[in-house]
Amino acid sequence: MSGPLLCRERVVIVTGAGRGLGRAHALAYAAEGARIVVNDLGVGLDGSPGADGPAARVVAEIRAAGGEAVAHAGDVATTEGAVSLVRTALESYGRLDTLVNNAGFLRDRMLVNLDEEDWDAVLRVHLKGHFLPLKHAAAHWRAEAKAGRTPRARVVNTSSGAGLLGSLGQGNYSAAKSGIIGLTLVAAAELGRYGVQVNAIAPAARTRMTEHAFAQAMAAPDAGSFDAMAPENVSPLVVWLGADASAGVTGRVFETEGGRITVMEGWRPGPGADSGARRSPSEAGATALELLARAQEPGAVYGAGGAAGAGGEAADARSRRLARAAFAGLRVRRSQPLGGGRKPTRAQPGG
Repeated sequence: MSGPLLCRERVVIVTGAGRGLGRAHALAYAAEGARIVVNDLGVGLDGSPGADGPAARVVAEIRAAGGEAVAHAGDVATTEGAVSLVRTALESYGRLDTLVNNAGFLRDRMLVNLDEEDWDAVLRVHLKGHFLPLKHAAAHWRAEAKAGRTPRARVVNTSSGAGLLGSLGQGNYSAAKSGIIGLTLVAAAELGRYGVQVNAIAPAARTRMTEHAFAQAMAAPDAGSFDAMAPENVSPLVVWLGADASAGVTGRVFETEGGRITVMEGWRPGPGADSGARRSPSEAGATALELLARAQEPGAVYGAGGAAGAGGEAADARSRRLARAAFAGLRVRRSQPLGGGRKPTRAQPGG
């Protein structure tokens, strides 16, 4: 389908844009007429220093296709890097319209084996790496609004299915991605008065985090078949959320993979009871159990599954398959109960 360019003249920052989802987002925005600041520190999967400059390569791709882009190789999890990122957009193009926070890496360990350094590193790049660019972009937009130039600004944050449900062996990543959802909701509430909309996605796609470790699951299909795990499938929603066309949409979280887009409805009050007076611990426990009997079962944590009771071996095998699929970034619809008969409605991918 063709039509007017969705982001003509908009200036868009994409962090972590040297590869995978970030690269796909940057190219998609450029194809819709945006001018792009391509940020990437060029580190390895675990955050260690890399030997190349992927941001410059993406800039070259955009320019070769007739678009406009500049590279930024700063660390967005530092104040200096975040400030220079926003400054690069303003000095290069005179404005900033959209911020896409995407940078991140993994250091997966079970909780008892997770070092403090690995915890801090993942929280730093994901959560702090979202907060600081958002903070300094928002400061610019607030100043514009106070000067009578209210922007039509957009922020798209990157969470994950791990942030929605948790993921076995990824306590640091799950905590960071959950924090990004909380940050998104607060930012949407605080920044709306300045003309800023803030939303988040929980994507699933083939990236360098998944394509080697889960080569079979992530392999591209035969020619002519729809490649559901291509990162480019996620980018159209990201582009729309970053465009004027998404006016009025803020404080929302979307799952997206392949051809599927799902609005996530988050925490809502379930069964409740008010005694009108203080309960004893035993009374509180009895009330909690009664309420839990009427509540919906929570979604299953990725990779978790019981093997107790009859059929435990089969359930454990299903659990292992689901874990592999979840960590590979696949959605798996579950129709059979695991272990003791619990029947989750879905397993969500990590993003």
